[in-house]
Amino acid sequence: MRGHDAIQNSWFSYVSLEDRIPKQHPLRRLRLLVDGVLASMDAIFAERYSHTGRPSIAPEKLLRALLLQVLYTVRSERQLMEQLDYNLLFRWFAGLGVDDAVWERSVFSANRERLLSETLSREFFTRVLAIAEWQNLVSDEHFSVDGSLIEAWASHKSFIKKDGSGPDKPAGRNPDVDFSGEKRSNATHQSTTNPEARLYKKGEYTESKLRYITHALSENRNGLIVDVETTPATGTAEIEAAHKMIKRRVPQGGSVGADKGYDQTGFVNGLSERGVKAHVARNKTGSAIDGRTARGKGYAQSLKRRKIVEEAFGWIKTVGGLRKTRHIGLAKVAGQALFCFAAYNRRGCSTCWCSRRNRRGPEYRAKTASGE
Repeated sequence: MRGHDAIQNSWFSYVSLEDRIPKQHPLRRLRLLVDGVLASMDAIFAERYSHTGRPSIAPEKLLRALLLQVLYTVRSERQLMEQLDYNLLFRWFAGLGVDDAVWERSVFSANRERLLSETLSREFFTRVLAIAEWQNLVSDEHFSVDGSLIEAWASHKSFIKKDGSGPDKPAGRNPDVDFSGEKRSNATHQSTTNPEARLYKKGEYTESKLRYITHALSENRNGLIVDVETTPATGTAEIEAAHKMIKRRVPQGGSVGADKGYDQTGFVNGLSERGVKAHVARNKTGSAIDGRTARGKGYAQSLKRRKIVEEAFGWIKTVGGLRKTRHIGLAKVAGQALFCFAAYNRRGCSTCWCSRRNRRGPEYRAKTASGE
């Protein structure tokens, strides 16, 4: 018998929001880990807010919502608020009830400015990494380093001479501008909308754009990111940032893999002075890596594993939305990069832990579920 297409709006719902989320949904595991990290940051949040005045958006809810924006590639705060309004999964993860009002987009963005800083994002990143270390998912000996370009939120039309000389700005919202025959460089020009972004290209036949560079140091066991630096786009930024991260994270006797861009005498000698093995891919001529190192089994293994850091860059650019940053200024871009890498590690922590748990069989899973 054919059913009737009867539509009747209900005033009440007798199914809780918790019951609507599938028991095996991956966000359930992620929510447990995220709540633990946010609970440990309670004192840090308290320092950033006054004890008087109008209550703001709870920092825990705001950061959960930002995490959803990264994980589900939501390209703007306006779309994020729209999803939070009707998506029950998003409401549940962020901590909103079914009847709770969604925040205004402008209010959410203003509150985000207080939290999405390099200092707080690095604190969140460090605590996520601590969980991975506790789960024994992080190698403490073998690492890989690399850098990737992040396109700045600025156009070529904003890149004008610093002294203000040149033709007057044409009238109109999006006027035509001809740069033919004009020599433009970071020494004489600067973006008016994003002054810290620099005109940069990495390859000989690639186009120059206003960019930043994000650098990452990954461990070679599961490919989790253990340190991040974001710098202006300069020719020496990759080497300088690599030395800074290696000094903070890599112990003596460890190894660091890298591509041919790091095959420089200064970089290799700097690692040797710290007692770190430089497993850098060799250039065809003039390589700083000696033949004895290149013949070792550890060197070959490092070159094979170093490519795993590219997966992290690919994830933050395609899924995390960091191919072109939406923020202006180096500090905000650095905070966004740290938060995206923390989300990448958080996803990796839950995935690696669950896969390891499943490999141990039903008895171990039953004990873990019961809290033993």
